[in-house]
Amino acid sequence: MDNQKNQEQEPEQKSNTVKDPDEWTTGAEPMTGAQKSYLKTLSDEAGEEADENLTKAEASKKIDELQHKTGRGLNNG
Repeated sequence: MDNQKNQEQEPEQKSNTVKDPDEWTTGAEPMTGAQKSYLKTLSDEAGEEADENLTKAEASKKIDELQHKTGRGLNNG
């Protein structure tokens, strides 16, 4: 019965894989190497200067912004 209750949760409560970067417990830490690399790629494609001193949360937001600007990495389905 408990499993059935868990499956009936509202969609935004089913998964914590998509979380607002402002709510990340590690969001204030420096961005990861992967974020830095991807941010550089996206910044180059968008014709923007990459900020190398962002936090994890700031980098995530900038990556989202640049993905929308360039169309790269967006889910088309």
